[in-house]
Amino acid sequence: MSFFRPSGALWKHAGFLRLWAAQTVSSFGARIAREGFAMTAILSIHAAPWELGLLAAFARGPGIVVGFFAGGIVDRTQRRRVMIASDLVRVLLILTIPAAAWLGVLTMLQLYAVAALVGAASVFFDIADHAFLPSLIERENLLDGNAKLGVTDSIAEIGGPALAGTLYQLLTAPFAMLGTSLTYLVSALFLLTVPAKEMPLEKPGRQPRWYEDIAVGLKTVLDEPLVRPTLWMTIVFTGFGAFFSPLYLMYGLMEIGMSPALMGVTIAMGGVGALFGALLSTTMTRSLGVGGTVVTGGFLYAAFLLLTPLAAGPLWLRTAMMMTGQFGGDAFALAFIIPLTSLQQAVLPRQLLGRTRGMFSVANGAATVIGALVGGALGAWLGARQTLGISVAGIAAAPLFVVFSPLIRLKEIPGEEAKTQPVGA
Repeated sequence: MSFFRPSGALWKHAGFLRLWAAQTVSSFGARIAREGFAMTAILSIHAAPWELGLLAAFARGPGIVVGFFAGGIVDRTQRRRVMIASDLVRVLLILTIPAAAWLGVLTMLQLYAVAALVGAASVFFDIADHAFLPSLIERENLLDGNAKLGVTDSIAEIGGPALAGTLYQLLTAPFAMLGTSLTYLVSALFLLTVPAKEMPLEKPGRQPRWYEDIAVGLKTVLDEPLVRPTLWMTIVFTGFGAFFSPLYLMYGLMEIGMSPALMGVTIAMGGVGALFGALLSTTMTRSLGVGGTVVTGGFLYAAFLLLTPLAAGPLWLRTAMMMTGQFGGDAFALAFIIPLTSLQQAVLPRQLLGRTRGMFSVANGAATVIGALVGGALGAWLGARQTLGISVAGIAAAPLFVVFSPLIRLKEIPGEEAKTQPVGA
C-alpha cells in the first residue's frame, strides 16, 4: 500500500510530517480526555449514572453550537494559529482539574464546564485543521494525506483508552489528566514548526454576522453538485448510526450475554477495523473511483453492521458476529470517509473551507443528538434488536444519495487549481 512507501511525496514533506506528528499526539490526547473525564467523575467524585450522561452531553454538545460560528472565525484567521490556540486553551482548561483536586475543591460542575469548553476548542481545532491541510500540501496528495492522518487517528482510537487506564492506575484519577494536557502542549509545539503558507485572509468591509456565515457555508455546499449529496448522505448515516449509541452496550451485555471485558474487546475491534480501512482507502479509490468507493464502502458498512442485530446461536458465534460487524463496519466507514473529506477540500472554495466544514459539524452534531434520542425511544418501545435493525436499514439507504448524483461518475479527486469565489456569492 502507498502508505508504507517511504518514497512517497509526503514522506519528504517536512511541513506535513510536523502536522502529522501534532495530530498524532493530539488524537491520543483527545482519547485520553474522553475516557478521563468519566474516570475522574467516577473515581474522584463518585458520580451517579445520570451525572455521567450529563457529562457526556456537555462534552459533545459544543459541536452543534460552536459549528454555527466557528467556520467564519476560522476563515478570517490564520488556520494554524487557530489550531495552536485551541491546543493551548485545552492545556489550560484541563490543568484546572488536577489543580482543583489538589486543593480539594473539584466538583461535577467544574467537570461539566471544562468538558464543554474543551469540546468547543476541539471543534475549532478540527475545522481549522480541515481548512489548513489543502494550503500545506498539493491537491494530488490530499487523499494520501488524509489516509495517513486516518491511520494514526485509528491507532489512537485503539491505544488511547488503554493509555488512559494506565495513567489513571499510575497517577490516580484527576492527576492523570496531566497526561492529556501534555499531549496538547506537544501538539502546539509541533504546529509552531509547521510552515504557514496560507492564502491571504478575507478582509470584509464589515464584520459579517454569524447567520450570514452560516448562509454562505450552506449555500456553498448546496451549490456544489459533487458535495451536496455527501451532506444528505452524512446526515442520514449519522442519524441512523446514532441509534447504536444508547443501545449497543445494553444489547451486547443483556441480550447477547457478553461480559464487560468481552464487550470492551469487541468495541476495540472497531478501532482495528478503522486502521485497516485507512490503509485500504487509497487502494479502493484508485480501483473504484471516488464515487464507486463512497457507494461500495457505504453499502459494505451497512452489510457488516447487519451482523449486529442478526447475532444468534451460541455465545462464541454471537460474539464473532458482533466483532466482525465492528471490524468490517468501521473499516469500510473510514475507507469512504477519507475520499469524501479529500473531495470537499479539493472542490470547495479554499477561503470558505471553515464555513463549509462548520455546516458538516452542525449537521453531524444535530443528527447525532436526534438519532440517539429517537433510537433510545424506539429501543424502549420495540426492543434493542429491532431498533438496531431499523438503524441498519436507514444506513443502507444513505449511499443512494450518491448513486443518483454526478458524484457516482467521479473517478479521481479533481486536480485543478483551488476554486475561488466572492465571499457571500
